[in-house]
Amino acid sequence: MAKAHSNCGTNELPIVTSETTEESQRFKVATLLQLRYPPGFFRKVVAEAVATFLLVFVTCGSAALATNDKHKVSQLGASLAGGLIVTVMIYAVGHISGAHMNPAVTLAFSAVGHLPWNQVPIYAAAQLTGSISASFCLRVLLHEVKHLGTTTPSGTDEQALIMEIIVTFTMMFVTSAVATDSKAVGELAGIAVGSAVCITSILAGPVSGGSMNPARTIGPALASNNYKGIWVYIIGPITGTVFGVMCYSFIRATDRPVTFSSFKLKRMKDIGENTTV
Repeated sequence: MAKAHSNCGTNELPIVTSETTEESQRFKVATLLQLRYPPGFFRKVVAEAVATFLLVFVTCGSAALATNDKHKVSQLGASLAGGLIVTVMIYAVGHISGAHMNPAVTLAFSAVGHLPWNQVPIYAAAQLTGSISASFCLRVLLHEVKHLGTTTPSGTDEQALIMEIIVTFTMMFVTSAVATDSKAVGELAGIAVGSAVCITSILAGPVSGGSMNPARTIGPALASNNYKGIWVYIIGPITGTVFGVMCYSFIRATDRPVTFSSFKLKRMKDIGENTTV
């Protein structure tokens, strides 16, 4: 608390120490943080870190095993594992953080106004933290595997870039439909997005590895010390997700803007939407 020094009975104003200024500054900082980051935001950040950890652990772990020994896990099995973990995580944390698990998805939602820009860097940091942690866990568990599910172009960088843009566009288009449109069947969000990830990864796997996620590429690249064509998996997914969310935002049928970005587990109904006169 601020302390006032005695002035020996005189009428002079009390002298206030610097503690008052420090408390005022702390109060202003706390107030600013509450305005910029709503209550419960830390829980969202933790949910994103955990979900991305599990996503990368399963996806890259199965891909590493498939590359090392196809008798243990097939390429198809690795793609199915990737789609299934996305489905599971959407149902697990979609109602908490939106289950982005992907900096490109977070950026795309923010680009169309579904997420405040000031939350994007923290979301991305949490996602990268989860990805890097999972990758180094795999490094310890699968020490005999050289490349821990890394995604690198099998042909030219340009071919991989085009493929990443197209498959990420597809994934984000589906995500936008089930995550932001009240007319979509929200209960099937996890199945729809997980299926999209599975299908596109099967197609893109032989060409680009089917990353669709900068965090999913950066973590294994650091753990494997393999950075070949890494720019493809940053530019490609960001471009694809932004185009995907903008495309669906353009064609969607709605009479009012949507201001949320989480995967809906219950379908929202507008009052009087389907009433007849």
